[in-house]
Formats: sequence, structure tokens, C-alpha cells
Amino acid sequence: MNGRILPAGIRRASKRLGCLFLVLAALMPIGSAAFGQDIGPQSPASRQQVEKLVGLWKDHFAGADSLQQRRTAFRTLMETMPGPTRIQVRQVDADGVDAELMWPARLHHPIGERVILYIHGGGFSGGSIRTHSLLAGSLAKAASSDILLIEYRLLPENTYPAQINDALTAYRWLLDNGYRSENVVVAGDGAGGNIAIETVLRQRQAAKPLPAAVVALSPITDLAATGGSMTANADSDPLVGRASIESLRKAYLGSRSPTDPQASPLYADMTGFPPLLLQVGSGEVLLDDTLRLADKARQAGVNVTTEIWPNMPHQWQLFPSLLDDADRASQNIAEFAIRHFADKPE
Repeated sequence: MNGRILPAGIRRASKRLGCLFLVLAALMPIGSAAFGQDIGPQSPASRQQVEKLVGLWKDHFAGADSLQQRRTAFRTLMETMPGPTRIQVRQVDADGVDAELMWPARLHHPIGERVILYIHGGGFSGGSIRTHSLLAGSLAKAASSDILLIEYRLLPENTYPAQINDALTAYRWLLDNGYRSENVVVAGDGAGGNIAIETVLRQRQAAKPLPAAVVALSPITDLAATGGSMTANADSDPLVGRASIESLRKAYLGSRSPTDPQASPLYADMTGFPPLLLQVGSGEVLLDDTLRLADKARQAGVNVTTEIWPNMPHQWQLFPSLLDDADRASQNIAEFAIRHFADKPE
């Protein structure tokens, strides 16, 4: 069913947000709301699935304190998940950035017509093509699109702005290799969401062609960690916390200010930014990173769709083999991409 998504103006989400979701949305003025598929309250089955996933996450990350330990824990967890099926894959060198170009085996359009540049999350220090290949494959099939999934340089070996530079290089490689900008969507989760937004901001600053749209899943938009949900959702977010964000910030930025708009998109001028889809879980500490960016972008005239998913954990979209809501979320992403591609699939 199509309906209103909870507006970004609601700042303080509680653990009961899922139950209040439809009521609050109905009470908001039409002008302040973002539109998209109605998420609805969390089902009992979904709640059980999330509990299982969080248990797996805690088991793998127990004692993983350093950046490299967390990188290993993330990789080990994702290696227990199945890989994508019914897709074709080609290794590519995107002007020095290692990547995989994947497309659905049942492809209904010529290779090179539409593409999603996907920038994986992992706190700037972890994640890989392998950790995100299942989500990427799902998006390829649902959007009848190519996916370019990149291996950008990671912390602690490489600090800011290496990660953004790699993503920007990959985006421009796509344009140089036959993809028209109006058929490119840039997407990312967590730190990858930060990189995705900053990549497009740099492209806009250079007055070069922008993508058709951007998708950011629970993006880190404020490396200063000033959002109220950093405290309000501290007990409901088992995966991310203020301490982990501050640790990333120090390793990533060094002495650079965390409010630098070149690193934290919350502080950037969003004027002229492409249509933007934001997904976030109601109990995440990064909830306000999403809501405040949505408000700022909308005030700058950006077409913003905000989806708040009741009680979903950070990066839930990576686990379609465990969560029904991961499938639903990726379908919404694919539909958003299709709406904004200039050349839509048949």
C-alpha cells in the first residue's frame, strides 16, 4: 500500500515508534511529510527474526574492539550468509578501484543501460564486495539494473579522504564507460551512505553530471555525533554507539573538524542535490543523522523520501536470508531507483 512515511520532523523516536508509526504519520501536515511505501508496524515474526540476527551479531563481535578486529568480525559474520544467485559477475578495474560489475542472469536490458553504484558500509574500516554481494545481487534483480560494487580503501591503512576519492573515481569511470548520468543511482549504507552523499556533493561542486538519484541507508551524516538519538536510542541499538562513532571519527579524520561539510554531509549545502531515499531503523543511534539530513535537504528543495523501519537494526538490509524486512527494504530501494532511471526497464 502506498502512503505517508513518518516525517523527518519527528525527532525523538522511542522503542514504541513502530506502534505509533501510522497514527503520528496521519497527524502530520501534508507539506512536511515524505512519501513512499507505508512501512507499517513490526510483525511478531519480524521481531523474532531481528532477535536472531542481533544474537548472531553479538556472538561474532564479542571482544572485537579495534578497527581491524571489527573488520574481521564483520567479514566472518557475512561469510555465514549465502551469496547471490541468478546473477552474472565481471571483475573490473575502475581506474584503479577494484570492483565487481554484476547484473541479473535474466537481464531484460542491454548491459550498460542502467547501473547502481553501491558503496558498502563497515565504519570506513570494514566491509567488502563479499559482505555486500547478497544485497547488491538482490538490487540487480529487483531493479533490472547493473550494479557496480566497489572495494574502496579502508581504515586504518587509509584515512580521509581516500574512501570518498575512490567512490568518486568509480562514479566517473561509469560515466566514461557508457553509462549516462541520468541512468546512474549512487547508494550506500552506514559509512557507505556518508561516502555516497559526499561523492555526489563533490561532483556537484565540480559542476559535473550528477546521478539520477541517491540512496543512503542509515548513513553517518554527523561525525560530531550530536544527534539526540545518540543518547535516546543508546539502549535500543545493540550494534552502534556514540563511542564507536567517536572512535571512527578520530581514526578517519585525525585533526580535521567533524563538522567539516566535506566529511559530514549534515553540515553541507544540499541545494541542487538529486532525489534522495533514506532508510533507517527506529531504534538506531543514527536515527537523527537521517532525520536531520532529510530536514536540511528538504529545506534546500531536494526531493526526499524518508523511511523509518520499526525496530530494525543497523544494516538490516544485508540479511534477506534472515529477515523478511530486508527483502521489503531492498524492493523499495529498487522501485525508487527505477522511478528515477531515465531509461526504465520494460
